[in-house]
Amino acid sequence: MQGSIEDLGAAAVATLGAAVTGKTIALGQLTLTVARDQIVPVLTKLRDDPALMFEVLIDICAVDYPERANRFDVVYHLLSPRLNQRIRVKVETDAQSPVASAVEVFPAANWFEREAFDMCGVLFTGHPDLRRILTDYGFKGYPLRRDFPMSGYVQVRYDDEQKKVVYEPIKLTQEFRKFDFESPWEGANGVLPGDEKAKQ
Repeated sequence: MQGSIEDLGAAAVATLGAAVTGKTIALGQLTLTVARDQIVPVLTKLRDDPALMFEVLIDICAVDYPERANRFDVVYHLLSPRLNQRIRVKVETDAQSPVASAVEVFPAANWFEREAFDMCGVLFTGHPDLRRILTDYGFKGYPLRRDFPMSGYVQVRYDDEQKKVVYEPIKLTQEFRKFDFESPWEGANGVLPGDEKAKQ
């Protein structure tokens, strides 16, 4: 039988004990923040406890907050089909400190952790095959870090003379960065109808 989100939070905190460092309920969703070194025992208890039964790992993702010392939140989304409940579990880490792999608890974590490594550079210890999954093996940088440039570092193209794919450094010529505001393609120079109200 489905209980309230508050009851679920109380049951999870009672089961996990000191491993939980924070609990929030926002927009009808329960989020637990746990200590980084406790993630595997926490996920195991959430899966195996008969009061919780979070048996399905929906997703693992990483969120980048570069202004923090622990710049990444590694977020685990779990589902309990028997209780019709969802829970979100977060751990904080930095670019050098690895998080223990959850592959032994949830085999589906394999590709999710590889994606978090490939896109953000989050390291996982104990992962059976931690390598890039979405970018090329020689790719430099991590595209979902907030300090990664929008244009990237290299461009890829097929060279017809060499008959192969070549990588070249990004070259932005000056005219692409110069904006001609007199051009109808770049926007109007005058005040558009209705914009005069914004200056009052």
